[in-house]
Amino acid sequence: MTDHESLLATYGSPAYVYDLDRVDRAREELVAALPSGATLYYSLKANPHVDVVAALVAGGARPEISSTGELAAALAAGGDPAHMLYTGPGKTAAEIGAALDAGVRTLSVESPTDLHRVAAVARRSGRTARCLLRVNGGEAAGHAGMRMTGESSQFGSDIEVLLARRAELHGPDAEGAEIVGFHFYPVTNAGSGEVLLSEFTASIRTAARLRDELGVTVSVLDLGGGFACPFAVAGDRPAYPDLRAGCEAELDRSFPGWRAGEVEIAFESGRHLVGDAGTLLCTVTDAKLSRGARFVVVDTGIHHLGGLSGIGRLLPLSAEPVVSAGEGPAPATDRARLVGPLCTPADTLGRGSTELPAVRPGQVLAIPNVGAYGATASLVGFLSRPAAVEICRRGAEVVSASRLELVRTPVPAGGAARAEAAPPTAVVDAVAGTGDGTGDTVGVTVGGDVPWDDRFPLVLRSVLPRLGEPITPRSGLRGAGLDSLALVELLVRLEETYAVTIPDDLLTPEVFETAAGVWNVLDRVRRPVEV
Repeated sequence: MTDHESLLATYGSPAYVYDLDRVDRAREELVAALPSGATLYYSLKANPHVDVVAALVAGGARPEISSTGELAAALAAGGDPAHMLYTGPGKTAAEIGAALDAGVRTLSVESPTDLHRVAAVARRSGRTARCLLRVNGGEAAGHAGMRMTGESSQFGSDIEVLLARRAELHGPDAEGAEIVGFHFYPVTNAGSGEVLLSEFTASIRTAARLRDELGVTVSVLDLGGGFACPFAVAGDRPAYPDLRAGCEAELDRSFPGWRAGEVEIAFESGRHLVGDAGTLLCTVTDAKLSRGARFVVVDTGIHHLGGLSGIGRLLPLSAEPVVSAGEGPAPATDRARLVGPLCTPADTLGRGSTELPAVRPGQVLAIPNVGAYGATASLVGFLSRPAAVEICRRGAEVVSASRLELVRTPVPAGGAARAEAAPPTAVVDAVAGTGDGTGDTVGVTVGGDVPWDDRFPLVLRSVLPRLGEPITPRSGLRGAGLDSLALVELLVRLEETYAVTIPDDLLTPEVFETAAGVWNVLDRVRRPVEV
């Protein structure tokens, strides 16, 4: 019996296994890549498991939290609330009060309105909140998993807005809040050190400009993160060997007192610290052929892995499991659809492109690099199936084994504010954006003819029967019922019909606004442009 098979025999299948030694190693290597003496925050949204957080806190990382549930996890992990950073748009007065009551003193504020709300809560409680102004900086420097700034965004304030509303940052409504610096977070999941250095350099220069033009005494400069890690496929965390020297040189120019401790330099990371520490073990329950397509059914699915478009991936993900876990990868022989146990065609983990050898029921598969955005970033409440077991280990020793549960609790009248102090249930929207399905697609010529073949409208209508007649390039998909599950089914059927795999980086929210948007992407994959 392999090590993985032994774990499943003891604790049940499926199970996440988190290697805390790998967490330690990732933290040490990232700290070594950052400017000397920099503060490192761990973003709990990547994985709020208390033992994972505790390992990072013990190594010197500070919790970066965005909810009272994450606050509770950080406190349970031994985090010092005075060293935590509370972030996120839309913070309510109730959660701000809960954070301040717990001892949190540093908050990132997303706008003058957010600043005034934090100030009012702090003022009423007789406290002073240390606030970082989150800045929506300039243009993108290069490719990354997702742009967080440099374009219209719910995150942070545009530079022009901060300059135009300078008086509001220091007026009476801001009493109770002390602006101590700036917070940037321009990109996520950037595998290129050159891209990250360019982003950090631009942020440092922007911070120096705002320091001078806003009259802010900067004692904290949080440059954010964007450090990458593979997801659900084999691979190594990228290294950033040139980051330290490059950042230090720009800090010396723009904030010359930083080496003496006049300015605390901070960075944040989630997936890079914990991504490669996690493996999802699952068991094959069936392997079969259907009309020429090969299906491998496992006991895990989108309720355990995937389901969050907010990490730069639209469902379904393209997991590449290792077969006969613990014995190394077996040679691939054929493509197979890796699917889960849920009663929906959306429950697919491989999108028809996973190479697998012949497998048998009862065989163990291992999906690597899922320590971040795994268990709690999935459709944990869908179909009311139990969550996967989560096992933390150091070497061969099991530190803990537990399972998340959703529990319905009564809410008394007037209980809304008290609910802020309780960990929230997961609410996942797999399609970003708020389009109403009536927008145009840029670059599409709309006329009497349609650009697609006869198969395309048949596939669209098989998934979206509410689409009107006729289907035109302008036909809106969201208004016809394209939700997260229908989106998955549409992608799977298109890929099967046209025998293609659509790359994740082409699947932006805008693609799914209209029929033309989907066809343009499909046609690009189906008939690559010759250059």
